[in-house]
Amino acid sequence: MNILFIGDVTGSPGRNMIETYLPKLREKYRPGMTIINGENAAAGKGINKKIYKQFLEWGAHVITMGNHTWDKKEIFEFIDDANNLVRPANFPEGTPGKGIVYININGTEVAVINAQGRTFLPAIDDPFRKLDELVETARKRTNIIFVDFHAEATSEKQAMGWYLDGKVSAVAGTHTHTQTADERILPQGTAYITDVGMTGPYDSILGMDKETVMKKFLTSLPVRFEIDKEGRTQLNGLVISIDENTGSAYNIERILINDDHPFME
Repeated sequence: MNILFIGDVTGSPGRNMIETYLPKLREKYRPGMTIINGENAAAGKGINKKIYKQFLEWGAHVITMGNHTWDKKEIFEFIDDANNLVRPANFPEGTPGKGIVYININGTEVAVINAQGRTFLPAIDDPFRKLDELVETARKRTNIIFVDFHAEATSEKQAMGWYLDGKVSAVAGTHTHTQTADERILPQGTAYITDVGMTGPYDSILGMDKETVMKKFLTSLPVRFEIDKEGRTQLNGLVISIDENTGSAYNIERILINDDHPFME
């Protein structure tokens, strides 16, 4: 089974890239499952019901989230009914939504888990202990387990990759909006990358208008960050090949589409 994962979709530029390229990527890689990180999909922070449904209509099976999960108040109206939406599992007990979903792909069940790091991010519950719990439960149902670890620190992401090696099929880092070039299969069969990157504005700073971000650094004055909607765009993603019998990954390939790296059929 191939799993296609697309990194942090940021605002309308990112959504436009999904609409344009997801059909082409599905044609090229023939993924059994498509996962999109959508925590920045609505104007750069959060997601709404319309966008959630759009992603499903365009071919996504699961939408993962992160630290901007609650930035659009509308999410409280639909998250408990959104069967294909996963928020960080280590949010405190009683938080709306769910941190794991199971999707049936042609008779094969796949578990998708979302977790959030704590280094340089809010000090929520321990992601390592929470993943211990969820992985143990998931392995009673399926060998194929995909983890989106939404975290800031490279060290924390690498620690999670090694911690889960051999226990899950893949650990894909999100949040930093900058694709890393360290994709690999760890010794016990877990596919790993520190950050899959961002889908959205290319000539930007983490998706935001670069002039306003530079002004913030130069002046230290309050600045309202806005998504760069005028410049070029990009798509960052990942495709992972998994043995359906064992749940081990045997191939991982980064996807990078922009004007400097055009899509190849």
